[in-house]
Amino acid sequence: MTQPLILALDQGTTSTRAIVFGADGRPLAEAGAPLQQHYPRDGWVEHDAEEIFEASVAVLKAAVEKAGRGLSEVAALGVTNQRETLVVWEKATGRPVHKAIVWQDRRTEDLCARLREQGREPRVTQVTGLLLDPYFSGTKLAWLLDHVAGARDAAARGELLAGTIDTWVIWKLTGGKVHATDATNASRTLLYDIRAGAWSAEMGEMLGVPLGLLPDVRDCAGDFGETDPAVLGRAIPIRGVAGDQQAALMGQGCIRPGEMKATYGTGCFMLINTGETAPVSEARLLTTVAARVGGKTTYALEGAIFIAGAAIQWLEEGLGIEGGPQAAERLAMGARQDLPVVLVPAFTGLGAPWWDANARGAIFGLTRDAGRAEIARAAFDACALQTRDLIEAMRADAPTAFHGQVELRIDGGMSRSPWFSQRLADLTGVAVCRATYQETTALGAALFAGLGAGVYSGLEEAAGARPRTEGYQPAMAADPRERAYALWLDAVNRVRSS
Repeated sequence: MTQPLILALDQGTTSTRAIVFGADGRPLAEAGAPLQQHYPRDGWVEHDAEEIFEASVAVLKAAVEKAGRGLSEVAALGVTNQRETLVVWEKATGRPVHKAIVWQDRRTEDLCARLREQGREPRVTQVTGLLLDPYFSGTKLAWLLDHVAGARDAAARGELLAGTIDTWVIWKLTGGKVHATDATNASRTLLYDIRAGAWSAEMGEMLGVPLGLLPDVRDCAGDFGETDPAVLGRAIPIRGVAGDQQAALMGQGCIRPGEMKATYGTGCFMLINTGETAPVSEARLLTTVAARVGGKTTYALEGAIFIAGAAIQWLEEGLGIEGGPQAAERLAMGARQDLPVVLVPAFTGLGAPWWDANARGAIFGLTRDAGRAEIARAAFDACALQTRDLIEAMRADAPTAFHGQVELRIDGGMSRSPWFSQRLADLTGVAVCRATYQETTALGAALFAGLGAGVYSGLEEAAGARPRTEGYQPAMAADPRERAYALWLDAVNRVRSS
């Protein structure tokens, strides 16, 4: 019997992709399109929401065509997205009132600073699990209502709708019939009470955002309607939605407390499943919804490293190490072990758990014998040592989640390297499990959709469909590992601004 197909739409910051999966989690075909970035002012980043939707339709059609199977064989569509990017549009026409404001955008820094000065952040964190930062979409929505002519009055009349990219794409795919998001995306808005599982009137009042603009919040494996037959050629059930990092958490099979994943791209996002407990972080990590399935919410702690793969890119651009990441890695592998050079890649400040925007990068431990090989090794080690920072913070915030054999599941560009995977295990002291299939974000969306469509009988079966992995056990002795970490912490303290 031919297994059903599951279609996943992965709408990211720089591209829009669709992947067709079999029920066994095996990718069968994919298609993608680049996404243009708009920078109207310094620190402002925007996307064209109409371009995103048009690209979504195009790649969905192309992926199914490449799979050589008919739309009638697609059991469900899953959607995953860049989480905090916001769109506001007219309910009657579907026309966006402004370009989408991207998660990277910093235009609401003054509003966030003002609210922090008023002492609002502790309460914001208590309700939403987040910090007051322009990163999140709630302040973006407040800005649009105040800066687009007539928007606030139109919102008061019920003429506007708002949502993150998943909400926008679903509304368009369903012909305007479904205005909904899932709990993971809702938990990234500064407007969602993560423990009550509902939009917060208190947060809406604080930001000046009417809650009537916001979408219905549904399970990650839930009913998000069907695509309009005129859009794709056939009605396809939309049965799975999750923000990109939570989708990757699912794609890595991290469905139990203590299971954690790290995605190494330009930066690194790391999440640990904390089960039904939503811990309040003492290390300024984010508390977020990991998933909501069958009406039950599970939570995660999340930490972000600003510079991971970007440190390796800097080796080529800043030090002239040509040949890309592979050349830098070969150089690093030949570094002298007796020259403990430390690079702190705080090129744009330090992320979690330090949160120091004014820190700047530095290299320590240089001697006459040290050279590019030692600096290259220090760049790779910085990614591993920053990961340990997050592990230690998570261990302190959620000690009950760290039980038995601790394992870090990794994906993203740097994880393709067996050498880095082993170095990561050595410097963190934690077993590392490397995904052999890298597109775990799209896979997670597909698994949620398959669960929502009944392709899988439960969460365990869905998570079991992820591809094989490769494991790496720590091989470095405890003493050199702890010396390396002590040198790292000393270097971090030296670059911090306060």
